[in-house]
Amino acid sequence: MSRLSLFNSPLMLGFDHFERTLERIAKNGDGYPPYNIERIGDNGLRITLAVAGFSADDLGIELVENQLVVRGRQQDDPERVYLHRGIAARQFQRSFVLAEGIEVKGATLDNGLLHIELERPPQELRVRSIAIESGNGKTARTLDLKAEKPGK
Repeated sequence: MSRLSLFNSPLMLGFDHFERTLERIAKNGDGYPPYNIERIGDNGLRITLAVAGFSADDLGIELVENQLVVRGRQQDDPERVYLHRGIAARQFQRSFVLAEGIEVKGATLDNGLLHIELERPPQELRVRSIAIESGNGKTARTLDLKAEKPGK
């Protein structure tokens, strides 16, 4: 049985890595720890994870390619004797896929909330003319597309 690809259009070339990214995101189903993502200004983003009970030494943040990975691991204290244990010393891994160009500016831990600051630099419009070579090896004069006005 073949499944339908979201990016199988012949007009969308080189997007196969997006499909792999979407599959990786779908596998990240555990809801722990809960998190928020908020827009800060025009170009800023903030990811906030609720990590109550974790110290900065229990947490790690790593950027691998375009994937931001947050890990937490608490160590059990062998000196403690619990009569009831309702708060588990739980480990986690939460991944976020970042768009190309997004930069991680820093992270802070405050009152059980881990804030990760991100910034998306303003994008510049990229326009480039491509030279067309003819069969005899000569480069043809390229049409100035910027001077052309639609409908004229």
